[in-house]
Amino acid sequence: MFVDHIRVFAKAGDGGSGCVSFRREKFIPKGGPDGGDGGRGGDIILLVDVNVDNLSALFYEPILKAKKGENGMGKKCYGRAARSKVVHVPAGTLVYRAPDSIKPPKDSKDLELVEDLDREGKELVLCKGGEGGKGNVHFKSSRNRVPRQYTEGEPGEEGYFYLELRKIADAGLIGYPNAGKSTLLGRISSAHPKVAPYPFTTLHPIVGVVEFPGYKRATVADIPGLIEGAHRDIGLGHDFLRHIVRCKLLVFVLDMAGSEGRSPIADLAALRKELKLYDPQLSKRPWIVAANKMDLPGAAENLKQFKSRHRKIAVVPIAAAQGVGIELLKEKLDALIPASS
Repeated sequence: MFVDHIRVFAKAGDGGSGCVSFRREKFIPKGGPDGGDGGRGGDIILLVDVNVDNLSALFYEPILKAKKGENGMGKKCYGRAARSKVVHVPAGTLVYRAPDSIKPPKDSKDLELVEDLDREGKELVLCKGGEGGKGNVHFKSSRNRVPRQYTEGEPGEEGYFYLELRKIADAGLIGYPNAGKSTLLGRISSAHPKVAPYPFTTLHPIVGVVEFPGYKRATVADIPGLIEGAHRDIGLGHDFLRHIVRCKLLVFVLDMAGSEGRSPIADLAALRKELKLYDPQLSKRPWIVAANKMDLPGAAENLKQFKSRHRKIAVVPIAAAQGVGIELLKEKLDALIPASS
């Protein structure tokens, strides 16, 4: 199961209560107060883990609770602090503060951003544990020699949060269903996405690593097929579009043969429109076109018309199923994508 957005409830541990105790030992009739403090409650911590690729673990555990600190004890013994609950999340997770309503939010619009967990090893203390209460030893004085006062532990922080995953990739493959994005990703990287002759074969983003000469590499994401109206969340609109936001380079994979009965020129215009309506900043990203299915009849003529219409756009003709033009496309990606280590 692939989960890329979910609402969770987090509750840090309460602090332990302080202790009321008096020293009672042989030959020490007036030992005085010796009640210890309570232990601190456990925190709720989100930690970015490179071995986690989605939020499915939180689907099965949407309520995150840390343990309470131990109560204080006699002989000035402090209660043990509770362990923090560490939740591993993938890089690219956005954490928002969600309303305390029963109905979970559809997306992150109008929510307060708490943190962007965008790199490996980054952590966020989502909820802090409560401090432990003070024992009666803290209340002794010359006028209060037998204090029976103590304080209870502070309650841990709690709240509802909305977690949204936006895949981090250097380039994103964007196109209509059955344009050949999954086949292309399998050709340029070691990823093994599902490939089948029907639309919406890919139901969640798949990231592959592309190796370039000189020990350089970059990540490329196969974004599931978009349809008209995706910016209004038609179909699986926002589930797909959110993963394009972080891509540095957009690669529009077009069916240049028009095998689905569509025009590649119209396809590009519709895809660009959907991205702009979803996030105007996406229209300013650098982009190229991978003219796929050049082995099919009519592709060469369509490519000629396409280039005459878009003279300033880099167009790389390929046939992903046969592996034609793949090296030329990788050279283009190498030139446009800042290599990551």
